[in-house]
Amino acid sequence: MPKYLVVSSSGNPASRSRKMGRIAFRHLQERKVDCSWLDLAELDLPLCDADACYMHPAAKKLSTAIAAADGIIVSAPVYNYDVSASAKNMIELTGSVWQDKIVGFLCAAGGMSSYMSVMAYANSLMLDFRCVVIPRFVFATAEAFDDETVTDAKIAKRIEQVAAELIRFTSALRG
Repeated sequence: MPKYLVVSSSGNPASRSRKMGRIAFRHLQERKVDCSWLDLAELDLPLCDADACYMHPAAKKLSTAIAAADGIIVSAPVYNYDVSASAKNMIELTGSVWQDKIVGFLCAAGGMSSYMSVMAYANSLMLDFRCVVIPRFVFATAEAFDDETVTDAKIAKRIEQVAAELIRFTSALRG
């Protein structure tokens, strides 16, 4: 049976991408699949230094969680037309454990002009680690949220679709 992981890569306590990740995680739980939640803000991860960082307990915990998953949703904020540095650091710290994973994305940004920003990140996963990237991803701006959750029904529906597609792709490719 496939295993799923939702990773929140934001350090902001009021993160909109984390809110989207929580919705996707609840959807996976409702589908009664084996799923886990991981919040990078709770791990105290080191920056990748291509040396001692890999032995850090938090980096090992992250690597173990990614290695155990077949399908992964990355919820990430977009800053300066790119996914957050913490999301990129996650790949640098974990490297080859991403091999052959099915990956989906939930992105929150300040404006619509950076909607393609996740593509460099996705390309890295596809080319370096042969991940299968779900072609549907969510990109939401501040207008889709209130203080507590997603208020835009179309965005909420797309989050559920990404979670459903993660199950569909992973089941088809791992089944």
